[in-house]
Amino acid sequence: MIAKISSGKSTAGLIRYLYGPGRANEHTDPHLVTSWDGYAPDPGRADDSTAARKQLIDDLDMRVKQADRLGRAPKQHVWHCSLRAAPGDRILEDGEWADIARRVVAATGIAPADDPDGCRWIAVRHAPDHIHIAATKVRGDLRSARHWNDYLTADRELAAIENEYRLQRVIRGDRTAAKRPHRAEQEKALRNGQAKAARERLRAVVRTAAAAATDTDEFLGLLTHSKGVLVEVLHFPSGEPRGYKVALENDRNAKAEPVWFSGSTLAPDLSLPKIQSRLAAAEVPASAAEERLRPHPWHQATAATERIPHHLDQPDAEAAQAHLAAFGEALDAVALTAPPDIRTELRSAASAFERATRSRVRAEHHHARALRGAVKAMLREPAPKDGAALAMFLDAALLAVIAAARWHDRREHEQQVAAAHKTLLHLQAAYDHTAATPLLVLGQRRPSQNLADQYVRLAPAHADQILADSASQALTTALAEAEAAGHDPKRLLQQAAEERALDDARSPARTITWRVHRLSQRPAPSRRALAAQARSTGLRHTPSPEPAATAPPTIPASRTRRR
Repeated sequence: MIAKISSGKSTAGLIRYLYGPGRANEHTDPHLVTSWDGYAPDPGRADDSTAARKQLIDDLDMRVKQADRLGRAPKQHVWHCSLRAAPGDRILEDGEWADIARRVVAATGIAPADDPDGCRWIAVRHAPDHIHIAATKVRGDLRSARHWNDYLTADRELAAIENEYRLQRVIRGDRTAAKRPHRAEQEKALRNGQAKAARERLRAVVRTAAAAATDTDEFLGLLTHSKGVLVEVLHFPSGEPRGYKVALENDRNAKAEPVWFSGSTLAPDLSLPKIQSRLAAAEVPASAAEERLRPHPWHQATAATERIPHHLDQPDAEAAQAHLAAFGEALDAVALTAPPDIRTELRSAASAFERATRSRVRAEHHHARALRGAVKAMLREPAPKDGAALAMFLDAALLAVIAAARWHDRREHEQQVAAAHKTLLHLQAAYDHTAATPLLVLGQRRPSQNLADQYVRLAPAHADQILADSASQALTTALAEAEAAGHDPKRLLQQAAEERALDDARSPARTITWRVHRLSQRPAPSRRALAAQARSTGLRHTPSPEPAATAPPTIPASRTRRR
């Protein structure tokens, strides 16, 4: 059950709406289900509805007028709360709605139980699935009602009502979500032929700019050069930027002025100070000379994404939240550079996961420096045209989203869990479309069957699953090409299989294929490096000798440092 609470100045205007036909003639049988004393007139059942409506307005406004003569009436003296059952819930009787209304006004402080001075209120039903509570916020002692945090207190009471009435449990948030567009904004977007309101479109633009920028100046510059976006930067007396506002060029008010949105009104994490804290916690992309010595930026981003499930299993919640926020930026960046045929799915995935990047846990952004730096470098070097790098990243992203849903679920972050599940649907569709061709190309280059069976059986923990998977041919090709490049296929396969758990992977063969493909892009270790690694492994695993009269030889400090 969902509550929507607002305030107003006109009791008469609200009563006319509640007992009128509605904006789209949706009010079919408006009638009273209960009131503050059970004796309020009901225009929906009276012979003279006009007279009954006037009497009801006068009764509700009586205390307001008394307080107004004393100069104590609040300007916004009308309290309006709509309560709607979830789709699929059973139809409640009038008596049940009356009980629910009494509990809500008591919980919110409008009319506490056993308080003779509670505010005057009514509950009107004009549809099977919802009621409206209308109240005036002046008590019998002519003081204003104490209804602070009424939305939260109503929400808690509705959660208990859902349990007692065996209604569908509604997903509830933690007040960290971005503000939704108002009804007027949505209708304006529809009139202009836009699927999303200006607020939502600007939010996506700002998030993408924040993901791509390396400092404040670049962030503001990217916003300024965004097509169809107006930007106004606010400065301190020193000249340093202290905030910004954005608007769409074609979004104007009645005076033909741009409709501005500050960053904090778009989303809690899009204020300039919070964006600056994230930018300060990112690795600056390396110079051209340094970049040549590093792995491909898409491989760096994939490797950092593959480590997210591990980070989410650690007790440090602030670090985990930082990795989720950075991963959200990675999805924004990938959607920006993706091929047109999957761009819509990836934008939908990034938009859905945006809700999962925020919670009551405060993110310590320095923990996600590697992923943020890789994302910024990735934007400066598009993915290879064969689609393998993008498919590789999306495969790792799927496991990261599953881990994110599990992390939020352990903390009862219901909205974030729902957002992660929605993200999975879009990501899976994008991955299936992207991975089909690269996997087919790899499968067509498969080695002999004997060699293929030999490769697959190197991973006994997943051998049965891999052999039954259609992607096993692509995996054997990746192993054969890695061996031809000088890598040890057994060591590479074990590293890929043990690098991150595969229990959540829909296709372990595909996941291991992309990991082997990425790991094989690194230079193969030399014989000397392999020998040193073997000696190091042998030293670590050699059992301790039995006590003897003479002490065993020690490893020189210089050799330990080299190892």
